[in-house]
Formats: sequence, C-alpha cells, structure tokens
Amino acid sequence: MVEIFAEIRNVKYHPTLCKPLPEYDISELSTALMNRCFFLRMDDNNKLAISRWVSPKRTRSYPYSSVYDTMQYSGKKVTIIPIFKDEGQLGDRDFLQWDTISLMSLLGVYAIISYYSNAELNSPSRKKSKITNQQFDLDHIRSNLNKLMVYHLDALHWNLNQLTHVGDIGNYAIKAYRRISKELDISMHSFKNAERKVSILQKEAESFKKRSRELAAAAASREVHVINPSEKLSGKKGRITITNYVGGEYHLTVDEVWFKDENTLQLVEGKHTSSNLFPSISDIKDGFVKMILFTNLENVMIANKFYQHESVMKLTSSLNFDIQKFSKRQMELYRDIQEEARINNFKIFHT
Repeated sequence: MVEIFAEIRNVKYHPTLCKPLPEYDISELSTALMNRCFFLRMDDNNKLAISRWVSPKRTRSYPYSSVYDTMQYSGKKVTIIPIFKDEGQLGDRDFLQWDTISLMSLLGVYAIISYYSNAELNSPSRKKSKITNQQFDLDHIRSNLNKLMVYHLDALHWNLNQLTHVGDIGNYAIKAYRRISKELDISMHSFKNAERKVSILQKEAESFKKRSRELAAAAASREVHVINPSEKLSGKKGRITITNYVGGEYHLTVDEVWFKDENTLQLVEGKHTSSNLFPSISDIKDGFVKMILFTNLENVMIANKFYQHESVMKLTSSLNFDIQKFSKRQMELYRDIQEEARINNFKIFHT
C-alpha cells in the first residue's frame, strides 16, 4: 500500500453526463423516493437535488452514480443514506461507514442519515427469509429537509452534525427492525451487534472532530515506505490521506499508482467488466466521482517528497477492450467519456 498525502482546497468539476432528473413537490416525497435521484421542490422558490442510497454499502447498486447525477445542480445537493440495512438473517446486512460521509463532505453534498421503518416479506418464489421493498421513515426525512432549507453552513458542518445523532438514528432503526421482525415473523441479524457498530460510528465522528492541521501534518511527515520510480507500481494500491481547509482528514483508496517520471505520478481508478465490451454507464459515473476528487488534489506528497500528479480512469474488459467492436451507442458513450475527461483534465486509458 503506497501512502500518499494531499490537500483539497476547492472542488471544481464540470459533469457532462448527468441524466435529467424528475421533479416532485415536497408533498410527493413518498413517490419521489421511488427514484434514485430527483429534484424536490420545497416551496415556490427553492428546490434540492437529491440522491437516495438503497444500501449504505458503496459497492451495492452504484450509489455514487446517483450522487454524480445531482452534481450539475448549482444549489444544495443532498444524499439520503440508511444508517444500516438488514435484509433478514439469511440476507445481507450493511452498515454506514464514516468515510462515506467524509467523501460526501469533500464533494459538498449534504448527507441525511436516516433509517428504514417499513418493509415487505420477499416473494415466495425467492428467498422466504428475506425482506424487501424497505421504505424510509418519511417524517424523519421531511424534518431534516426542512432543517436543511434554513441551514447556512457548508456540507462538512451539516454532516458532522448528522453524525452526532447516529446513536439516536441507530436506535430508531433497531426499534423499527424489531417491529418488522415481529410483524413479518422473520428473524433478523443480531441487534446487539448492530448497537456495537453504531457505537463505533459515533466514536469515529468524535475522533474526526478532534483532528487538526497539526495532526494531519504530523501524519504526513512520519516515516513511510520510500518509493522511487524504478519500482514500477503497476497494480499496486495506494491510500490517500486528504486534508481540507478545516483540517479534517479523509481517506481514499487508489486502484493503481504509477510513476510517469521521477516527479510525476498517476493516480488510477479502474473500472472493469467481465461480461461486456465496455463498463456500464453507472460504473463509469461511479468512477467519475473519484475523478472529481483526484483532479482537485494539491500538494501531493509521498515520503516527504512533493509530486505532480495526473488523474486516470482505466477501462478494462475480460472480452478485450476493442473499440472496433463497439455498438453505435457504446461508441457515443466512449466519446462522451473522452469529452468529460478533456474538460476536467483527466485521462482515459483502456486495455
């Protein structure tokens, strides 16, 4: 793991592939939440661009793709994330991770941490011991949206405030799942374990608040593995510790780190498909979220040495990435991706 340190002072990025968002009134919140992303009119003069996470796990259902689709809006961008999702004892259970909220803060996206309060038993033709069609507590979300409309600080401060309430939200979620378990006569995962996970998330939030620029600087100056360009870092993962203007620390992974020369490194986000010639548009947008951050990094440093850096998205396919075999739609998408890369100063590689 290559240890990289960097700063972000400002985020500038021009998204070009955001899909058109349907628009709803706040009175239609229940219907609006059936979409992955949408505009919500709060009154005659104000609206929010909202994305919704199905699960707090980032590798399920491409949540970053939905966040990306709201990034073109110049007003407040909001994302709604369940604190955890339990599908039943024989299904998955995923918990919110602190660095997800960190990432939203860097992107300037206001997070609403909420919980599921209703669900249905899975279809008899599928797994009978799982629940599906989980629905958020509308009153909880509506209350937070109304607070957000009169909130005038940035996303970081809002998100930190959200995390001070994760204990209560976690308890609401546990109480709701206990009721769902009883109503649907289905066993859930351990509630005691859920309480422990929520407690850990609370401690991480408190730890973040206490960090300062001095701590970040101390971390950046500690001895780490000294890298030199001859080591050929193809396929070697990296971890970036990012500090921002208030001294907070954020951690991102890098799929591959390459040295272009002794003073320039390349930060590579890979997107792969095993069944198609070309990764899906959702996968591509998921990668664009990393590009938003990579392209805005400053003062990039490894082992006390500063480097220039290039941001790269690498597209690969098990079927071989052959442009000559692309369909018309795939070729149009590929050109659109190249254009977004050109506008935002990152590179597209493919193999």
